[in-house]
Amino acid sequence: MTYTLPELSYDYSALEPHISARIMELHHSKHHQAYVTGANAALAAMEQARAEGNYANLPKLQKDLAFNLGGHVNHSVFWQNLAPQSGTPEGELAAAIDEYFGSYEAFKNHFSAAAVGIQGSGWAYLAWDSIGNRLIIGQMYDQQGNIALGNVPLLMLDMWEHAFYLDYQNVKADYVKAFWNIINWEDVAKRFASVKVASRSLLLG
Repeated sequence: MTYTLPELSYDYSALEPHISARIMELHHSKHHQAYVTGANAALAAMEQARAEGNYANLPKLQKDLAFNLGGHVNHSVFWQNLAPQSGTPEGELAAAIDEYFGSYEAFKNHFSAAAVGIQGSGWAYLAWDSIGNRLIIGQMYDQQGNIALGNVPLLMLDMWEHAFYLDYQNVKADYVKAFWNIINWEDVAKRFASVKVASRSLLLG
């Protein structure tokens, strides 16, 4: 198995009352596991196709891999972005948010609007644009659509109904509001520091 379901660093109940233990259990053990299983199945099918020299089904398999691997990557970041207690960004991350969005409050409002405004299933994300060398906020459709190559996710919010419906039903805005109480800003800051180092290395050659 190439891909495996990552363990969480906290209990399923650790994020209550903002996200219930029941949602966390289903989301992690069922939904995320399904993406892991799907990505592995797509790779295995591609291996079989190569062995047989039969590539007729390759376009479908590539789409299957993109969707399921997207789900695996997105959720793997999402779990680490969460923590039982939150605060606000500090240090270089806070300075960058002020630089690119004007203020933390403006960033928060922009990110929340992006999340609530997603049509159908998808994600809101804060990413580092390695081409423009700046932070950007975006909407991802399904698990892989509408995100440019070169964008490295730093903070992700799952806006699929399975992430919130048992707790918030169709009131997405309440779920997004609750999200700000459980962001692991230390994890986001570490991702930001790592990607800035990588960007400098690419620029310097």
